[in-house]
Amino acid sequence: MQLAMVGLGRMGANIVRRLNKAGGFSAVVYDKSTEAVASLAAEGAAGAGSLADVVKKLAKPRTVWVMLPAGKITEETIEELSSLLERDDVIIDGGNTFWQDDIRRAKALRAKGIHYLDVGTSGGVWGLERGYCLMIGGEKAVVDRLDPLFAALAPGLGDIPRTGGRESRDPRVEQGYIHAGPNGAGHFVKMIHNGIEYGLMQAYAEGFDILKNANSKALPEEHRLDLDIADIAEVWRRGSVIPSWLLDLTAEALARNPALEKYSGHVEDSGEGRWTVNAAVDEAVPAEVLTAALYTRFRSRQSHTFAEKVLSAMRDGFGGHKEPGKS
Repeated sequence: MQLAMVGLGRMGANIVRRLNKAGGFSAVVYDKSTEAVASLAAEGAAGAGSLADVVKKLAKPRTVWVMLPAGKITEETIEELSSLLERDDVIIDGGNTFWQDDIRRAKALRAKGIHYLDVGTSGGVWGLERGYCLMIGGEKAVVDRLDPLFAALAPGLGDIPRTGGRESRDPRVEQGYIHAGPNGAGHFVKMIHNGIEYGLMQAYAEGFDILKNANSKALPEEHRLDLDIADIAEVWRRGSVIPSWLLDLTAEALARNPALEKYSGHVEDSGEGRWTVNAAVDEAVPAEVLTAALYTRFRSRQSHTFAEKVLSAMRDGFGGHKEPGKS
């Protein structure tokens, strides 16, 4: 199976590499960075010098995966591709696009006979080895046609215990990818995923902040506790009811540097937390935890606590997200 990858950043390049490891795929790659293109070309991909060159190097029906930051650059790229591709070709947007933009784009592309899939992609910088959890929106026939692609990128069943009662349900879900519904559904599900992520991260961050300050001089001396938070993070990973990959990343960061001195505590937000809160407002659904977690990120840009350093460490761990001014 052949596809093109447009955008060779932290995730785009590794998606191509994971497909190379799986076998049975060939990729055409393009990025404004000629170095990024050359790097993947050295690993066996076919490099392209422009979007027009990408299209020329693909056999029909073509599949072009766009993996760029949400917003203007993705919008412009898809617009240019729509003038180059032909009927029955497919454009995939795997970035963090706002789900209502997917509905608008799909409608415009459908008028030209071009298919569109929105694929919420979770896995960050670890996706190459762990696989990517994929949340897909679009036409069922197109999703089914590209099933080998999604199956190769997904993590697979792994060693996670199977859930009872799923015998009559879609088996692909257990492999780590889902056809969530029509256009917009993939990015909507990913948006809520990221909103939940904010809340989980905030809960861990506040808990470790309380542990760190258990020996505060503001407390009576007999109530002060000098706790090893790195060891606490590690023991919670083993047999407690709150383990997760986020806790794994936190434990690793604390083991390396319990004070997290490399982080200031300035925490950015990707935009999906805001969209999640807006969706909750539109649906009149109370989302106190997710809203508070988002607002805490706003406050972190004015004053910092140890909790924000924990948040920064987690974001760096799963996504390679660096604080402003740091590389």
